[in-house]
Amino acid sequence: MAFFVYILASGEQGTLYIGVTNDIARRVHEHKAGAADGFTKRHGVSRLVYYEMFDTAADAIQREKAMKRWKRDWKLNLIDRTNPDWRDLYETLNA
Repeated sequence: MAFFVYILASGEQGTLYIGVTNDIARRVHEHKAGAADGFTKRHGVSRLVYYEMFDTAADAIQREKAMKRWKRDWKLNLIDRTNPDWRDLYETLNA
């Protein structure tokens, strides 16, 4: 089983959200559908702009916690380096 740390954005350089899941396609779909009340629904955060895969839940959770402590600029630079156009990577998950 794989585990994922992901970053969602409201738009380019917009509001960011970092999460962890074992089913990234399902979880991003839930964010897009507004299935759960909370931060992402309130702030319109549903564009998948970055993700990493891990072999264990513990590794993914550790990375998520570290990334949440990062300065905003570090997060933006990570996204800019790996996804400079801020494309919605959700479209490529099942390709």
